[in-house]
Amino acid sequence: MLAADMLLTRQVQSQRRSDRILPVPDDFADLYYPDASWFLFPGYKTSWEEAQWILNSLRGALNQRARLAAVGYSNQGLNIDDIVIAVIEHVRALKLTKLFFYGHSFGGMVATQVAARLLELHGVEVEFIVLDSSPYSRNDVLDQSWFDGVVFLYERGFRFPSALRGSYELGERVIHKDERTWRQILDQTLEQLSPIAPSSVLIQSESAYIYHFDGSRFVGKLGSAKMAYIGNSRDRTVRYQTAVEAWTVAFTANMVPSILHTEGARPAHASPGWNPNVYRPVLKELLDEYFPLPRGGSRVTVF
Repeated sequence: MLAADMLLTRQVQSQRRSDRILPVPDDFADLYYPDASWFLFPGYKTSWEEAQWILNSLRGALNQRARLAAVGYSNQGLNIDDIVIAVIEHVRALKLTKLFFYGHSFGGMVATQVAARLLELHGVEVEFIVLDSSPYSRNDVLDQSWFDGVVFLYERGFRFPSALRGSYELGERVIHKDERTWRQILDQTLEQLSPIAPSSVLIQSESAYIYHFDGSRFVGKLGSAKMAYIGNSRDRTVRYQTAVEAWTVAFTANMVPSILHTEGARPAHASPGWNPNVYRPVLKELLDEYFPLPRGGSRVTVF
């Protein structure tokens, strides 16, 4: 068993040394929207498997506009240039002409920067960017204490071992147990100790990215892309009010009016995988308003 576990870990680490686009097959979307695709940019500490799970949870709302794919971040660390390369290669391989981005938590920061780089470097414009509880800057993160240690040590070359990270994960989730059930705390802690979990290097690099993110660098660089913010006033990870105001003020030319909230979701922060019945109606209403289907399109059935 130990030998098998070591082999699996080695294989996973080898496979995840580079950024990869992870398609989520959907018969309806693949058939009717071959030239359009969603790209899910996962949030902080979100594994490749969890990113695909989130897309599966949102399938009924998202597959009415485009195919489904998630971005798998490299375990070597977050690198925007490499992500842009992975996305544009996928776009060219599938001959995609319409791109929809879903930014899950801090993934909204990544999605915005990638959209700006795609337009600048390749002339490819994103149609829509959904910001799901995304902080605009580190100032929107409610718990600032972890920045002091994680980012400081990462930028000085220190890397956390996996065992220590697992203890940290358990402690963090117990502190925020009001947002999760004890079963969710156990499941999420064990995920961080499995070979499929994001590496410590990736997690630390994500922390540094959030800490240094400056959204103003991408203002006016998204072309005609539409952006919409969805979130929850009970969010205890990101300060909802300041985040949505900052995005709206900075990207006035791109943000669409939206008062859609994910009230009732638990945890309140960016949890479509746990609360698909809350998120799907919100996304459906948003997409129906700004990307309406041809009459009768939503009633097409695949046999």
